[in-house]
Amino acid sequence: MSYTPLFDPSKFVEPPMDEGAAVGDRSERAVYHYDEEGKTVLAINVALATRRPLLVRGPSGCGKSSLARHVARVQGWWFYEQVISSRTQAQDLLWEVDHLRRLQDAQTHRLRGGPEAYLRPGVLWWAFDRGSARRQALRSRRPGTRGAVDPGRGGPGPGAVVLLDEIDKADPDVPNNLLVPLGSLYFQVEETGQVVKTDPAEAPFIVLTTNDERDLPDAFLRRCVELILEPPSEAKELADIGQKHFSGVPRERLEEIAGRVLDVAAGEVDPSPAEFLDTVRAWQRLGPDLAQEVWDDVLRVTVRKPGRLAGRA
Repeated sequence: MSYTPLFDPSKFVEPPMDEGAAVGDRSERAVYHYDEEGKTVLAINVALATRRPLLVRGPSGCGKSSLARHVARVQGWWFYEQVISSRTQAQDLLWEVDHLRRLQDAQTHRLRGGPEAYLRPGVLWWAFDRGSARRQALRSRRPGTRGAVDPGRGGPGPGAVVLLDEIDKADPDVPNNLLVPLGSLYFQVEETGQVVKTDPAEAPFIVLTTNDERDLPDAFLRRCVELILEPPSEAKELADIGQKHFSGVPRERLEEIAGRVLDVAAGEVDPSPAEFLDTVRAWQRLGPDLAQEVWDDVLRVTVRKPGRLAGRA
């Protein structure tokens, strides 16, 4: 590198991998293959240096979410995640009031106090200030329960990575309502007046992903560092990714499977790394000596997928 990195995955030593730990898109261990040009690593470093959110664009399955998990692992930081849906409101990421439980307690004459007794910290509160989030979680815990459940996965370092997955699924008002929390790194809880803020030196690294199903507001985009992940187009690229996930599979076999995946796509679809990994996993568990007709059927259901082709018609 010709710059001083705040994030350098080349110095991170991956622990031994249990290849059977992967289930679907999840695994017990985050692994990631960074592009050889260093564009992904540079974008992460720029986001860390400017303390701006990193907006990651790309088709489904290209590694947007796993990138955030791997950054947390390399840095040794806490990891928080929330998948955004059409029902998600900006406040849900900051705090939530359990109105249903409060109503039930009122009806049974067990009301424990005002809204603050039913207020749960959201992922951004935990990432901004774990101490005050834990205290609030203790105040609002259900009677008879012990402790405060931190929704994150801990690391030895003081920092945090927050993944807000599929931000384009949200109503357009959600990104606009996040401008202050993400831009100024603080917010005020309406029910209590409490101001939650983070030390700028320990600001969380916020990663937002989008499949570009909906345009995001310009004001929001101006406050983000942007990274575009393109699906691999060569067998070597797919094989490089495969080596990260399947250390026991010979390189030549990974390249062979990658070639089959790209051949069956034949310009009709863009195979994602996730679909390639599914194909390798199917080969690994169904047997290494698959007949050609079986290979054809495996690739049809893992890569070619009639439903994807119909969507392009």
